[in-house]
Amino acid sequence: MHTVFRIVDITQIDNNYPLYQVELKLTSDDDQQLRTLTERIREEVTIGTEWQRMGNLLLKIGQFDKAEELYKLLLEQTSEETDKARYYHQLGYINNAHGDYEKAICHYENSSEICEKTVPLNYPLLAITYSNIGEVYRNMGEYSKALSSHDKAFEIRQKSLPSNHSDFGTSYNNIALVYHNVGEYSKALSFCEKALGIFEKTLPLNHPVLAITYSNIGEIYQNMGEYSKALSSHEKAFEIRQKTLPSNHSDFGTSYNNIALVYRNVGEYSKALSFYEKALEIFEKTLPLNHPLLATAYNNIGEIYQSMGEYSKALSSHEKAFEIRQKTLPSNHSDFGASYNNIASVYHKMGEYSKALSFCEKALEVFEKTLLSNHPLLATTYNNISVICQDMGEYSKALSFSEKACEIRQKTLPLNHPDWAISYNNIASVYDNMGEYSKAVSFFEKALEIFEKTLPLNHPNLATSYISIASVYDNMGEYSKALSFSEKALEIYEKTLPSNHPDLATCYGCIGGIYQNMEEYSKALSFYEKTCEIFEKTLPSNHPLLATSYNNIALVYNDMEEYSKALSFLEKALAIFEKTLPSNHPSLANSYDNIGVIHQNMGEYSKALSSFERARDILRHSLSPNHPTIRTVGENIEIAKQKLQGNT
Repeated sequence: MHTVFRIVDITQIDNNYPLYQVELKLTSDDDQQLRTLTERIREEVTIGTEWQRMGNLLLKIGQFDKAEELYKLLLEQTSEETDKARYYHQLGYINNAHGDYEKAICHYENSSEICEKTVPLNYPLLAITYSNIGEVYRNMGEYSKALSSHDKAFEIRQKSLPSNHSDFGTSYNNIALVYHNVGEYSKALSFCEKALGIFEKTLPLNHPVLAITYSNIGEIYQNMGEYSKALSSHEKAFEIRQKTLPSNHSDFGTSYNNIALVYRNVGEYSKALSFYEKALEIFEKTLPLNHPLLATAYNNIGEIYQSMGEYSKALSSHEKAFEIRQKTLPSNHSDFGASYNNIASVYHKMGEYSKALSFCEKALEVFEKTLLSNHPLLATTYNNISVICQDMGEYSKALSFSEKACEIRQKTLPLNHPDWAISYNNIASVYDNMGEYSKAVSFFEKALEIFEKTLPLNHPNLATSYISIASVYDNMGEYSKALSFSEKALEIYEKTLPSNHPDLATCYGCIGGIYQNMEEYSKALSFYEKTCEIFEKTLPSNHPLLATSYNNIALVYNDMEEYSKALSFLEKALAIFEKTLPSNHPSLANSYDNIGVIHQNMGEYSKALSSFERARDILRHSLSPNHPTIRTVGENIEIAKQKLQGNT
């Protein structure tokens, strides 16, 4: 063994020059962990001729463009069929990495056709090729084809390898990922655990593949709502990487991203942001400035800022991600669609619905050009457009786009996939806004049925469904049913989420609203105050959800005829909205409308009229002319005018 050092830390000496201080620790000859790992890696990268090994090395370090040039040159120069199969295979791998899935399939199929004609059917490269074809089909959203390809790879390995060979672990991991994508989480977990069992028997305990498998298990637990198990799995992956990699290796960035996502799901946004920033810091130090993982890191930070209500920061992060992709990807790459959807989501939250719709339509255009007509990302985009149309009061359009999403899911996903529940929830929400409550309840119950079949009994998505159903029953005036469903949701949230989670606050708000409609104002106020307390502890002081909470408290005080208190809370809400939202956001209009109602109840009709007119002016810029809210504000204006005339 040559002299080998562990890299302990790398520190930049001077910000103006690329000079770094590297702290090294000398390894000893009897370092068994290093010896075992080195032997394994040597086996993985020293197969084939010198040029083939060079190509493998270029792929391992992410130099895909240089690797592509090399393999194309080698393909032109060789007359050996088995070498051609290998080069086609590697070109397919590169195409997949670039997101050019059709070319990837073409090259992989060229490789498999040569292998089937020239080598035994249990030839290892054939299994790897089928496995990689499966991964491309998974990326394309063709899950049944993906599963079929992985099964072929598994069958070849069964004929040629011992039952505990590490390649079986790879097959199990790949099959798990497909089941994960189609929402069959228990099957996905089972296959990941099989993979883990094999890797633990056949690989060094600090091998990178074990870290990847723990990461996969963590992601499955996360989607199952088992956040503590998810965090534990991601931490195991992190520990393995700590033992084998330098502290600034890009794989740590992946670990930090995964841990951040768990914290985001449990509502610990500051912790999530901290881990996302650690990931970004590592990627900035170790990767080229235009590397796709940097774009992903900025997207993640953008999403967490959106959850925190910091929309300008969210938009800035998503725009940075977009700029990176502009420098490195072809203009019709599907990742641009993802960027457009993310930017649309921020504009939607900001109430700039026309901009949000425009970016969603750009995403749709990209996906229609680059993906199959039944790809899940198209369904997601149709759903996003549906939600925006709904908020604009264009309910028939909203319904139409939700149904398009359903048509795609019908072709590609099992009927109990969680994405079906998202579609049903969207359709239900449209019917709820249209006042067709029985249809709304029916679709919400369909969503609930899917969650009950596919998720653990205490999963937060079940609680969300209960709240949605409670809200419809509240609108129908069936308050006891509404209260029953909201209490079911509360029971789940209290068992599974931290006591200061925003979803728990939302649930308290829902219960408060029901008690308000039941005219039990002290109970309503108590629940609204619980909501407010959580938001004040966990969100920035200017977060729109805090303003909404103040609005709700104000409306209870209005019902209790404590108008000065009501006005005070409404003014707090308005101050937040004015600081954080665009001047034409509907929430601003809602605040002015509520303030107008209080002034009217206080007999201050000119102030009421002024507030109502400001609300109307805002809504005219943000909603369609026939939106119900515009009609309601118009009626308030007429009442205020009549009251003024009656006083003169």
